[in-house]
Amino acid sequence: MSASRPRKVAVVGVALADCGRVDDATPYALHAQAARRALADSGLDRSVVDGFASAGLGALAPVEVAEYLGLRPTWVDSTAVGGATWEVMAAHAADAIAAGRARAVLLVYGSTARADIRAGRRTSNLSFGARGPAQFEVAYGHSLIAKYAMAARRHMHAYGTTLEQLAEVAVTARANAAANPEAMFRDPITVDDVLSGPMIADPFTKLHCCIRSDGGCAVLLAAEEYVPDTAKAPVWILGTGEHTSHASMSEWEDFTVSPAAVSGRLAFERAGVRPADIDLAEIYDAFTYMTLVTLEDLGFCAKGEGGAFVEKGRTGLRGELPVNTDGGGLSACHPGMRGLFLLVEAVRQLRGEAGPRQVVRAGGGSPELAVASGTGGWFCSSGTVVL
Repeated sequence: MSASRPRKVAVVGVALADCGRVDDATPYALHAQAARRALADSGLDRSVVDGFASAGLGALAPVEVAEYLGLRPTWVDSTAVGGATWEVMAAHAADAIAAGRARAVLLVYGSTARADIRAGRRTSNLSFGARGPAQFEVAYGHSLIAKYAMAARRHMHAYGTTLEQLAEVAVTARANAAANPEAMFRDPITVDDVLSGPMIADPFTKLHCCIRSDGGCAVLLAAEEYVPDTAKAPVWILGTGEHTSHASMSEWEDFTVSPAAVSGRLAFERAGVRPADIDLAEIYDAFTYMTLVTLEDLGFCAKGEGGAFVEKGRTGLRGELPVNTDGGGLSACHPGMRGLFLLVEAVRQLRGEAGPRQVVRAGGGSPELAVASGTGGWFCSSGTVVL
């Protein structure tokens, strides 16, 4: 490594904790399980890890979870921007490693969201609270899902996007999940199944919405000098971008444009690649509309053409651009802030470790480039990573 350039950074370990229906574990236990598995996957000793990133658990998330894991990091991150958290954290970690402020950074997440509701330990939340800017909206019953539904309706009005096209996103996600033995739901569904389901928030029926599961995962990033000691081929971080656009719906300039339009552009520019170079995309999909509009904003199709782009299985495992190859939050797992799962799946695909759901390039062989794009809030924040 030359002192005149930043260190290169690679993902050297990834793992899932138990996912789906997990009734006999705490969130802390899922964090620990995922962390142990990711370290084992990397082949590195835990003593190399001097950076830690965590959000969503405890009053002092990285402190409490690091203590539980027996880590004493000298670099920490507790960034919390919803589903985009983990892509933003990966960007921060990569910058820290590149600058020599950390050797290896562990990102860990775990949640028993499904089991907690089932056991009566918590209830479903309809909003993020009633303080600050939210006070001007929450009084009208404007729940989280209603905000996404409004945005979807605006896209339908502006560009003629149809309910059938939005339903195609759910159908393809389930088809991808069918090839994933770790997915929570694998039985095939049809467009009619999606359209005829119980209404949740117009135009979203139940199958337009992500599932609620338990689960956890971990990702280990390390500096290039540790790569020779790792158990598997590195997956290099090529470029990252992050962006926040609004907190209040009234301040969102265009419901049909997500913050991925900025984070994606930055990530591709910094990676020195174009959307056309990408072999697969892992996109946050709490609702079907998120997949469609993020594909537009990342530049895989023009604004307003997302509906046509997701038709006819184009985002399936053998499609033009495989998207959410594990089944995504709509079918595989969604225990809360799902963004870290996007990075795990992207790495597995680039390593050629995805088994029956493995994406194969048109000319043969494993994919070479992937993008993971997380979204937080109601399209409030976005983090994009090119690998």
